[in-house]
Amino acid sequence: MILVHAEACLTLYFSAKSVYTDYMLHSIIAFIRFAAYLIGSKKYLKIVKKLDAEGKIAERDALVKEQVAEWTKLVIKLTGSTVEVKGAENIPQNGAFVMVGNHQGYLDIPLLLGYVPKSIAFISKIEILKAPILSDWMKYMQCVFIDRKDRRQSVEAMAQAVENVKRGYPLVIFPEGTRSRGGPVAEFKPGSFKLAYRSDAAIVPFTIDGTWHVWEEHKRIRSAHLTLTIHKSIPAAGLTKEEQAALPAHVQKIVESALPKEHVRQATASIKNV
Repeated sequence: MILVHAEACLTLYFSAKSVYTDYMLHSIIAFIRFAAYLIGSKKYLKIVKKLDAEGKIAERDALVKEQVAEWTKLVIKLTGSTVEVKGAENIPQNGAFVMVGNHQGYLDIPLLLGYVPKSIAFISKIEILKAPILSDWMKYMQCVFIDRKDRRQSVEAMAQAVENVKRGYPLVIFPEGTRSRGGPVAEFKPGSFKLAYRSDAAIVPFTIDGTWHVWEEHKRIRSAHLTLTIHKSIPAAGLTKEEQAALPAHVQKIVESALPKEHVRQATASIKNV
């Protein structure tokens, strides 16, 4: 109720302001609504914990997927953006896999969580564990938390990531290492593919386009058309060292194939198919 009153007061205050403050108001209201929804999700979190304690893992995972998809789709809806998904049928129904793709903006993760037709997880900074409610949901999503200042913990976390993928919990990897923010896709780092090799998982390339318009372009929330393209999977088990060396560039070429030319990195080296 307090959050509803806060939203009403903000609307009245900014009603006579400029276009810029209209965008500010939209951003604040979006945050308030999302916070309210997240707080309201605690009742479902209790059910998830109960199912987990009872060993009803399939039911737990289904509820987690349902709830996470619902509130991440809400995040996108609050920005006024539209979504188009291509190639959803390319998500493997069986076997271990890792999703690898470009990283344009903050909205990439909600887009993937809301619209990939299967439960997925991420590797996150350990600091996120300080966030109440959100961190609990991420644990049940089978996300992995890494402390980059602690080498031993990082090694253990990556070992856990491998086990999670083997157990059927796909992880998403952004091999650029940072957001492109509307610029060309950065070179894919070879080390990002080790998770797939160690877990004998297939790689499912994906392409995201449009998310950077929502925040990164103007540093305030604006609506945009978001496109998620899911490409056919690539087997990564049993590759030779030469094939592994060529794989990052090959995957990057696939990812860039669904992007406008201005977002494609101008590489000089030829790309060898694997």
